Amino acid sequence: MSEKDQVLATVEGKEITQSQLDLLIEQAPQDQQMQFRTHEGRRQLLNEMIAQELFYLKGKAEKIEETEEYQKEFAEMTEKFLKSYMISHFMSSVKVEEDELRQYYNENQDKFIAPDSVRCSHILVPAKQQAIDIIEEIDTGGKTFEQAAKAYSADASNKDRGGDLGYFHKGQMVAEFEMAAFSLNPGEMTSAPVQTQFGWHIIQCTDHKTNEIVPYEAARDSLHRFLLGQKQNRRYVAEAEDLKKQYHVNIKLGL
Repeated sequence: MSEKDQVLATVEGKEITQSQLDLLIEQAPQDQQMQFRTHEGRRQLLNEMIAQELFYLKGKAEKIEETEEYQKEFAEMTEKFLKSYMISHFMSSVKVEEDELRQYYNENQDKFIAPDSVRCSHILVPAKQQAIDIIEEIDTGGKTFEQAAKAYSADASNKDRGGDLGYFHKGQMVAEFEMAAFSLNPGEMTSAPVQTQFGWHIIQCTDHKTNEIVPYEAARDSLHRFLLGQKQNRRYVAEAEDLKKQYHVNIKLGL
């Protein structure tokens, strides 16, 4: 028996397996999954699965299914499920073809203009005077910006790339850093250190992008979701109107 099929417990002969436990963890909210993946978390979840089986057995033993209250709630639940299933089944039949996506993209280029962005590199140090000394060393030719970043920067995530942060647009960086970065022209470096909550930065701008159209490949997934949602909504409304012709509908609420 594989580890995935390992039986973790039995309740009146019914097996609770490793794969069932793993599936419950995967279906849990993201913030709870980490907790459930610990030894204690998995133990608690297994106990919950056992408890549910026990309550099921109790219900069967007490013949709850035969009570009027149960029958009423079951009928309501069945009706709700059928409604949800039919709508979901109908929506799944609506498709957006590749040519529709490309046609919309080509005819609406103004909707795919990316926000202005800038590409910068930075050197992060804990003290202002250290940053001033590094700026002077770069200005006098002692080191290039890239060399200084590799030698001095405290930001381990990019120092080996010469401090390169890649492209970013407004709203992605802390305000002080962003203001300094967007005020630079390509090739320029801040003449004085910039302070943020992380320390003191020396920032060099390497490129600007303005009014750049997002490539089709990058926009495709979000465009597909947008067009699919629109198409599903139109089809849903149209289908509901057609069904009104097949079944008697009497609206009594005055609008």
